[in-house]
Amino acid sequence: MAQELQLVGGVVEWRNALGFDHGDAGVSPRRLPDWTRAQIPDLFVEAMVRMPSGVRLVFATDSPWVELVVVPTSFRGENEPRRVHGYDLVVDGEVRPFATDGGTVIVLDMMTRAVVGIEPGDPITARWDDLGSGLHEVELWLPTSAAVEILALRVADGARVEACVPSGARRWVHHGSSISHCMEVTAPTETWPALAARQGGVDLINLALAGQCHLDPYVARAMRDLDADLISLKVGINVINMDSMKERIFRPALHGFVDTIREQCPDTPFLVVSPIFCPSAEDHPGPTLPTADRKFAVIEGPRALREGSLTLRRVRAVLEEFVAARRAAGDSQLFYLDGLELFGAADAGDLPDDLHPNPGGYARMADRFAARVFGPGPFGPVGPLGADSGAA
Repeated sequence: MAQELQLVGGVVEWRNALGFDHGDAGVSPRRLPDWTRAQIPDLFVEAMVRMPSGVRLVFATDSPWVELVVVPTSFRGENEPRRVHGYDLVVDGEVRPFATDGGTVIVLDMMTRAVVGIEPGDPITARWDDLGSGLHEVELWLPTSAAVEILALRVADGARVEACVPSGARRWVHHGSSISHCMEVTAPTETWPALAARQGGVDLINLALAGQCHLDPYVARAMRDLDADLISLKVGINVINMDSMKERIFRPALHGFVDTIREQCPDTPFLVVSPIFCPSAEDHPGPTLPTADRKFAVIEGPRALREGSLTLRRVRAVLEEFVAARRAAGDSQLFYLDGLELFGAADAGDLPDDLHPNPGGYARMADRFAARVFGPGPFGPVGPLGADSGAA
């Protein structure tokens, strides 16, 4: 026998979910508020908002088992295998993984992003047994690489289910690209932001959207309205990937994004992180596209047509100058971290597609971020060292 838990409005807490889609059968979390729907520019952005990287369901129970029934929807390129997506149950700090490649899969032409097929799939049942006796704090982390419609969350019939006592941990709100969304990891607790948050003892809200870190105003407003203790923005690579901004546009857009957040969070520690290493875009502007050997490379073209286009080297310089100028103007809680300190040219062996790190690379990024930022850095418990320079 089982008891089915109320998914929304009951004792189960949703973390990192800022909105929901309510279907006929279940509930799907969204990582941006419902009011942003009208401003989301296309279906690809919508798909990233619905992929719950960092989203988890939190409750306390003495049930010996927990069961999740879910319909995942993921995508793959025409000549690529199905993605394996994971669900991690964390019980009193111990991670218990579940992974599957099941569910519905949307097949894409990766060059054009056009849908070329749909592979329907059945609901998946993930179950975790032998949880032991007594009341446990439970976090159920949802996948990074699949949107999910949750049909049921179950525990044993008669089991106690309670809301967890708030931990009092500081809330870290982060926005970035696919390199912070981390679809390349199977276990959702092993994205670099999740790993770094665990080391820093903070509560993560991950608003990273693969391919979609373009200083969008609706993301800034969503971040502004959260009760954040710590804020970070890892920006630049998507601007080059899509060649979406010249430097003339990038600079004021960056100011506007930060200004919007500062309206409600004027003194919150705010870390700006520049891009990690990407070999093809270090000294050449984008856009970047996938190649036949499943790597990413810039498109060559006449440099005269690229006047004012950004390279990674130039983006890092602009971001560092931006932070220094605003600190000089009085924003003493704005900080800069060079992305090459997290993942540089020496780490390229863990960059299988020349753009995204593999799980080992992400783990290294987490360790380095935690050491630089949550130790004697801008997010440290006793305040930053080196604050005069503005460096993390």
